[in-house]
Amino acid sequence: MREFLGKAIENQAFKHSSCTCTGVSMKGVILHGGRGTRLRPLTHTGPKQLIPIANKPMSQYALEDLKEAGIKDIAIILGDIAPEKVVEYYGDGSKFGVKVTYVRQGEPKGIAQAVGLVREFVHNEPFAVYLGDNLLRDGIRQLVESFRNSGTAAQIALCHVKNPEAFGVAELDREGKILRLVEKPKVPPSELALVGVYMFRKSIFDAIDCLKPSRRGELEITEAIQKLIDMNLSVHSHVVSGWWKDTGRPEDVLEANQLVLSDLEPYNNGRVECGVVATGRIAIGEGTVIKTECTLRGPLIVGRNCDIGPGTYIGPYTSIGDNVVIRGGEIENCIVFADSIIKCDKRIVDSLVGKGSRVVSNEAGAPRGYRLILGENAFVSL
Repeated sequence: MREFLGKAIENQAFKHSSCTCTGVSMKGVILHGGRGTRLRPLTHTGPKQLIPIANKPMSQYALEDLKEAGIKDIAIILGDIAPEKVVEYYGDGSKFGVKVTYVRQGEPKGIAQAVGLVREFVHNEPFAVYLGDNLLRDGIRQLVESFRNSGTAAQIALCHVKNPEAFGVAELDREGKILRLVEKPKVPPSELALVGVYMFRKSIFDAIDCLKPSRRGELEITEAIQKLIDMNLSVHSHVVSGWWKDTGRPEDVLEANQLVLSDLEPYNNGRVECGVVATGRIAIGEGTVIKTECTLRGPLIVGRNCDIGPGTYIGPYTSIGDNVVIRGGEIENCIVFADSIIKCDKRIVDSLVGKGSRVVSNEAGAPRGYRLILGENAFVSL
């Protein structure tokens, strides 16, 4: 059942402005639900889509992609894990230059079920659906522009992958026409996985109404799109050229962080003391102090109001959130969330350190490297 959060937002739930870009107006939908079981303990206290990639929640990249494509009227579908944190972060969307409406999904019952919840929000307008835990290097502007005035019932984004059995998969004929879609097949018909971006018109709701739960107990979006094909409605595909990353596991989150940091634009709004060795693309936030005898290797981003003490080695491919204190040790290929403290003479690699966590040393010696996945407010003594 639909539930709109926030009194001010609720009173204006269906008073949406139209997109002012050229062509047919479109709305946007960001899916922010799911349990994120493979990312626990980080997802015990918040949705996976708020996990930071290069110091921005991963779902913010989806929102920015929609905005860049000319879509500024956006619904965020909330799950049942700390939805209030999502509302607190995005608010009414004005600070991001968009308008946000919240729709509660609650218990996750499939992407198609979530899409079905926005029927009243989109009304008769075409709309783009973006999974909030997916990142696309080149955004979605080209996909939106090709769909906006096409008249097709749906458009799906595809990407060549090495493990198609883990995704929804498309089978195309020699001319690129979609023959069928299969969700997580044991024997994939191709290596073309469905990227977590879809373009729909209102006919998708009729297809969703016909669905029954799959063997996973969910309403599958691949089956809904297949029904459009079976109804002889046109469904186009687009193979993305840049990288695409689905961030379902800790190693995926770290790889996404690497990919985003590879395009980092360097800046220094903090204070770097004499004697600091810094190489590569590095971004330093306002109020941050990098003290003498530190070594920074880019690509690396350090947030605001951080205190990086003497003798610390950070990078490459590391993101340090706001208000972090680090004293000594080595940190490489890691994401350190905001408000954390690391006072450690050890080497920490390939790690996710949750918000407000503390990592300290209590023994001598330097192992080859610790790998940590810590939830919010964790404490570890190494």
